[in-house]
Amino acid sequence: MTTSTDGFTLPSGFDSLAGHGRVLETVTDALDAVETQLHEALTNDDVFAETASRHLLTAGGKRIRPVLTVMAALIADPEIGSGQVASVNAEVRQAAVVMELTHLATLYHDDVMDEAPVRRGVETAHRLWGNSAAILAGDLVFARASQLMSELGPRAVRVQSDTFERLVMGQLWETRGVQDGEDHLEHYLKVIGGKTASLIAASGMLGSLLGGADEDTVQILAAYGEEVGLAFQLADDLIDLTSTEEQLGKAPGTDLREGVPTLTTILLRREAAGQGAEAESAREVLELVDGPLDSDAQLAAAVAAVTGHPVMERAWEMTRAHAAKAREILAPLPDSVVKDALAGFADYVVDRAS
Repeated sequence: MTTSTDGFTLPSGFDSLAGHGRVLETVTDALDAVETQLHEALTNDDVFAETASRHLLTAGGKRIRPVLTVMAALIADPEIGSGQVASVNAEVRQAAVVMELTHLATLYHDDVMDEAPVRRGVETAHRLWGNSAAILAGDLVFARASQLMSELGPRAVRVQSDTFERLVMGQLWETRGVQDGEDHLEHYLKVIGGKTASLIAASGMLGSLLGGADEDTVQILAAYGEEVGLAFQLADDLIDLTSTEEQLGKAPGTDLREGVPTLTTILLRREAAGQGAEAESAREVLELVDGPLDSDAQLAAAVAAVTGHPVMERAWEMTRAHAAKAREILAPLPDSVVKDALAGFADYVVDRAS
């Protein structure tokens, strides 16, 4: 996160805005307002309800979805070609709040289902207050998001409801697992499409829609968001293996320890099913991955084996391909600083450190 003013700090993918002070100021002012509105949205007369529902919000986060919502809204500004924009309207800012609240709501539920001990460097809600309270806190956050979305009109409500259905289906597919005859990689991409890409696509769609874009542009920003979302989650799974505990807010290799299928392990199992030296090498890595991972030493050995295998670079290549596709989707849009920033953002979600 490098591009900044005195308030909100933008991801480095938006560095191209630094040379366009008015655009940068407009974006960061809007995101400062969104941050304030996020905290206001979760106020509650009940002290425990407010504490629990604000738990993950105050822990931080990248705010990827609000950032994209705001940026997508600017793509239709008639002055954007000259590097000048007026402001981000209240409806867009409210949609950005809804996107982040919806994301936060899913995290409470994910942590219960995954029995995760840590999220964003803090103890998870279910570890602090129990599963039932954590689930209800997530429900409360989503209720507040729905209240705010109801003020933005029927189409916005439909986008949110369709997105929430995809979120739930993604989790259901992950919970049910791969079915007989189903390709493991296709299943995995379907899962992360539902659990992650759907909400990032909705951010692009709602931002452009409420920012006044025509329908063709709205669909372009939705498709762009879908590919950015896939790239983001694929990179997240790889970063889980390559970053430090300080960067991640949790121990590296958590997905391996929890037995969560990711792109690297899926590719390793594909290779291990073959013949020859490469297949044997993959099987050796999988022995560590599938073996006991109770101790820190065992987990570290498995992480080192996976990251040192050639499959890691293939996984990065597949991840970068989704970022490249996101950039290609933007091609029909008129050239502007915002278009350039969105293209840079697609690269950022892959190249970030954590």
